[in-house]
Parts: sequence; structure tokens; C-alpha cells
Amino acid sequence: MEKKNDSLVTEFILLGIPHTEGLETILFVLFLPFYACTLLGNLSILVAVLSSTCLHTPMYFFLGNLSVFDMSFSSVTCPKMLLYLMGLSPIISYKACVSQLFFFHFLGSIECFLYTVMAYDRFTAICYPLRYTVIMNPRICVALAVGTWLLGCIHSSILTLLTFILPYCGPNEVDHFFCDIPALLPLACADTSLAQKVSFTNVGLVSLICFLLILVSYTRITISILSIRSTEGRHRAFSTCSAHLIAILCAYGPIITVYLQPTPNPMLETVVQILMNLVGPMLNPLIYTLRNKEVKTALKKILHRTNYVSES
Repeated sequence: MEKKNDSLVTEFILLGIPHTEGLETILFVLFLPFYACTLLGNLSILVAVLSSTCLHTPMYFFLGNLSVFDMSFSSVTCPKMLLYLMGLSPIISYKACVSQLFFFHFLGSIECFLYTVMAYDRFTAICYPLRYTVIMNPRICVALAVGTWLLGCIHSSILTLLTFILPYCGPNEVDHFFCDIPALLPLACADTSLAQKVSFTNVGLVSLICFLLILVSYTRITISILSIRSTEGRHRAFSTCSAHLIAILCAYGPIITVYLQPTPNPMLETVVQILMNLVGPMLNPLIYTLRNKEVKTALKKILHRTNYVSES
């Protein structure tokens, strides 16, 4: 009988984006501006929120948090992918792979929770405007933000533990451009049914609960907006919420496509993951800036002060 190879894997080889052999330079030139725009756009919103007193409100507090998470989320996978596309080593150590998977799901789940909190904030502002400052006081806002961190940590810890408690004794080639559960589990040399079921349920349950809470919030918001007699008031309320709704669709579309499809398609998963890691975080600053007068005004003031300092 053939002896089983029990030597444990100490590193993984990321095979990168499927069916793109020979296109590495083109993809690098294409993806680098996306990543740069993600960092620059979200950093601009964060600076605007921190430096403008008129933006020191619950809505912009959570928007600033979202900008931090978008920059961090994109940075979990993009730098390694760009280095691989530059022709550098595709090898990732076991510990780095564990960290990448943990922070990918940690920051991704925080974003889901944060969208839910932002929906609750809009619900409170529109449905209970007279009590808004009492309900969304600074202490509650900080508690909600910290709560998203804690829930994200618990969620990601469960997924990471179930994935890496399994033995990996070869092969070590990950058919993906970063370490994620669907790409790693086929490499485990043990029964992965529990990890597959829990990861599917965990990701699906978190996404579904958050989406239902957001749906309930916006149903109530829509009813309240339609009861506003003033056309200008209705337009302003819809304008405030539309940016958030667009961002939610951009966030939940990829999650549903990747993690909740009954028969996974590796190529489709890769394309959607790239959109989720690069395009989504880049679009959020554009969505919130282009449709938000307060943020645009704050950014113009910052640019004006910067130009004035440089000229003097």
C-alpha cells in the first residue's frame, strides 16, 4: 500500500488569475490605477470628514469608517496580486495565507455590518428626525462602530479556524490570486464537509440578515419619504439615501455571486472577486462624493487651502 504523504505545507503558490497567461503586464497596467484611485479616493473622503466640522455627524462618521475599511479591504489582496503580475514570486507563506484569509473576511464582514448600521442611521434620521440627535448620540455611534469590529472578528475567526484546522500536506497550488476558502479547501487532506457547510452558512447567514435589515429599514424610509408633502423634501430625502443604496448593490452583488451560488464557476468567481476587491472600493468614494454636496464642498475647501499654502 502506498504510504501517505504526511508532511505539512509551509507555503502556498498562488496560481493567479485563470486563463491570463501572457497578459500579466496588461493586467498590471489596468489594475494599478484602480488600486491607486481606491486609496486616493477613500483617503480624500476620510480627510474631508476629519477636517470639516460640518461633517462631524453620525452619517459622515460612518462614511469615514467605510473609507478606512475600503482602503484596508482592497490592500489585503491587491498588493500581492500586483507583485505577482510584475513577475515577482507567487509564493505566499502559510502564516501570510492565514492572515490574508482572516483579514479578507474580517474587513468584508465589517463592511456588511457597517452598511446595515448606515441604513439604521438613515432610517432614524428620516423616520424620527426630532429624536435623531438623541438616538444617534456620539456614544451610540462609537458603540455601533466597535460592535461591527467585534462581530467581524468573531465571524472571520470562525471561518479561519475551520479552514486552517484542517491539515494541508500537498499539493500547495492555490488556483486563485489570493487565499480564500473555496480555493483552499480542495487542497486539504481531510474531510472538508464541515468547513464547507459552516462557511456557506456563516457567509450566507451574515449577508442575508444584514440585507434583510437594510431592506426593512429602506421600506420604512420609503414609506416615510412618500408621506412628505413637499416635493423638494422628498427629492432631498431620496438623494440622501440613493448613494447608500447604490453602494449596497455594488457590495452585495459580488457576495451573492461568489458565496451563494449552488455550483461554483471558478472563472466567474475570479472576475467577481476582482470587481469586489478593486472596483467596489474605488466606486464608493465616487458614489458618495458625486451625489453629496457637503462632501464636495469640504473637498473644495481642502483643495483651496492646499493651493493657498503652496502659493504662499
